[in-house]
Amino acid sequence: MNLAIIGCEHIHADSYIEEALNIRNINLIGLAEPDTVVGRPLADKYGIEYYDKYSDLIFSKEVDTVCICSSNIKHAELTIEAAKAGKHVIVEKPIATTIEDGNKMIEACKMNGVKLMVALPCRYIPSIVRAKEIIDNGEIGEIVAITGTNHGTMPGGWFVDKEKSGGGAIIDHTIHVADIMHWFLDKEVEEVFAKGGRYIHDIPVEDTGLIFMQFKDGPYATLDTSWNRPKSFPTWGDVTLNIIGTKGSINVDSFKQHGNLYSNKHTKSLQSYWGDDMNRLMLEDFADAIDNDRLSPISGEDGLFALKVAIKAYESIEKGIPVKG
Repeated sequence: MNLAIIGCEHIHADSYIEEALNIRNINLIGLAEPDTVVGRPLADKYGIEYYDKYSDLIFSKEVDTVCICSSNIKHAELTIEAAKAGKHVIVEKPIATTIEDGNKMIEACKMNGVKLMVALPCRYIPSIVRAKEIIDNGEIGEIVAITGTNHGTMPGGWFVDKEKSGGGAIIDHTIHVADIMHWFLDKEVEEVFAKGGRYIHDIPVEDTGLIFMQFKDGPYATLDTSWNRPKSFPTWGDVTLNIIGTKGSINVDSFKQHGNLYSNKHTKSLQSYWGDDMNRLMLEDFADAIDNDRLSPISGEDGLFALKVAIKAYESIEKGIPVKG
């Protein structure tokens, strides 16, 4: 896979570059970012080629795959442009800021015969994978309910600019866990009820969200999406799930594989993660899907499901009532 990173506005671009450079069947061509203040230093950090125009790499004959790490509002435009140029696409979550744009992205990739993968690497966390195996084997029976959290620190920057991000904590931190719930249950959401608002930070978007989901045929779920971790917290946040079945339950703390670092170089304790890297596993899987012409491991439709949950949550908050999925 000859990969180009398109944009580095999203903080995940750094880790994707680091991992791509160490994967045998990925050749990282370069980084394209119009903002030279952030783009050039990141390229220099890893010793890769830097371009100040997205088009330089989207239309490059060297590139067969792009990883889009721009602000959310640019996802649709860049994905469609890349698809028309014949490039496979990994796009950072959320797939888009509107359902309409998400559908256009999926259609563009299908029309041009390229693969579209939404970056939802939490599916590759070992504890999540093991939970999926236990569920599929029927070891905890039928799932009755799931409670989940995706807490985090408030990222600031364009993440709190609704025009660029599509919203605040809800669109930022619904996507991963809603996708995992969908993956576990293989059912659609029939109804969404949510509460959210600004309770912690002085920002123009919501920093707190609590979502209730009723899935088809009975299972229900809750998800706390809040940016409630202070700067002094030892890590950025969490991804946790409590899965209740008719024969048993599973508790998942996705980032439990860590040590605690105490150093005079830092003003706070830090969690040092030592488990398998989910971003590396995701990139390896997509590279294998391209090399062996498999279906995209996490499809555009998967990404669209998670976005719909977030959009319905906003609708529910605005109306003050549950809304149909």
